[in-house]
Amino acid sequence: MDELVRDGARQMLAAALQAEVAAYVEQFADALDEDGHRLVVRNGYHQQRAVATGAGAVTVTAPRVNDKRVDQETGERQRFSSKILPAWSRKSPKVAEVLPLLYLHGLSSLDFAPALEQFLGSGSGLSAATVTRLTTQWQDEAKAFEKRDLSKIDFVYLWVDGIHLKVRLEQEKLCLLVMIGVRADGRKELVALTDGYRESTESWAGLLRDAKRRGMRAPVLAMGDGALGFWAALRDVFPTTREQRCWFHKSANVLAALPKSAHPGAVKAMQEIYNAEDIEHARVAVKAFKIDYGTKFPKAVEKITDDLDVLLEFYNYPADHWVHLRTTNPIESTFATVRLRTKVTKGPGSRAAGLAMAYKLIEAAQNRWRAVNAPHLVALVRAGATFHKGKLVERPTDEETEVMVA
Repeated sequence: MDELVRDGARQMLAAALQAEVAAYVEQFADALDEDGHRLVVRNGYHQQRAVATGAGAVTVTAPRVNDKRVDQETGERQRFSSKILPAWSRKSPKVAEVLPLLYLHGLSSLDFAPALEQFLGSGSGLSAATVTRLTTQWQDEAKAFEKRDLSKIDFVYLWVDGIHLKVRLEQEKLCLLVMIGVRADGRKELVALTDGYRESTESWAGLLRDAKRRGMRAPVLAMGDGALGFWAALRDVFPTTREQRCWFHKSANVLAALPKSAHPGAVKAMQEIYNAEDIEHARVAVKAFKIDYGTKFPKAVEKITDDLDVLLEFYNYPADHWVHLRTTNPIESTFATVRLRTKVTKGPGSRAAGLAMAYKLIEAAQNRWRAVNAPHLVALVRAGATFHKGKLVERPTDEETEVMVA
């Protein structure tokens, strides 16, 4: 069956390459030399090569194009470049997405070819030298990402978290400071990723100041773990930004202060709080939680009551957005598999490589992120609209909204 799948993939890829070349040649059919001969023609085939795909190793013989046209400005020959199968490509994008994930899990670059050969039928294009070259390329991409201009992007919501990865060559764990935002059009996007010292206020302040220097506006609302040094840094750099504590982290902290026998009931009681109909019902649920657990487990109750305002802040925004705002799930889900494996693997070989791999991991995941629910309401949040019980009660002018979206 695997061979049938690979044969089908081989035939479809060959047909797609033939069609791409035919379209290119036809596009320049009118380009002729002085003798009336076409300047762009077919020219046989390239040497056969194996490409690693999700269906396994597929043998490809790509058609060639002889393009004799000359660029008038540079004087250089024009060249055909396949969008389907770029020159020297040895792996599909999907396979390339797997490499950062495996590297973060601790797989040595020497182990890539033999490990993936069992699944792909070939280790072609996945040698240690290739992985090392990719790592260097990804490090350069991560550095360029850290310097990009943020003045033309408006992030209304912001998720933050610190991700700890074990680094093989260094004793200290690599702490990645991650910020993912929601643009005014509702799309999610990686805002910043850098190497921090633990999760200190100084590290977060440095990241926020750098983002502000590159043009980032103050977000309306930031979501994160209550233990982060981020909050002190946020109040210093973006004092107008509202705060929302992550219920995923908070629930774990509350359960840690309770005996296991009380966990099922406590989980259900906390769900009554953050899944309430509105903030008034949520406060009633908090009182019920206090009555049920306050006498025997006061410390567990205090973990909620001491942070109540910032735990219920999300209720002041559109009801469609509540599910997005009450946790740091976009970050948690992206790094979930890596976090699960860091205790049993060696981790990435250097801090720079770990940062680069994390960047590529998020970049790949970012392509699959969906926009927040009711994305049209994000611009209204930025424009200062008021929401009561999750519904819009004060709408800004159309001109204000257009400015925010732009």
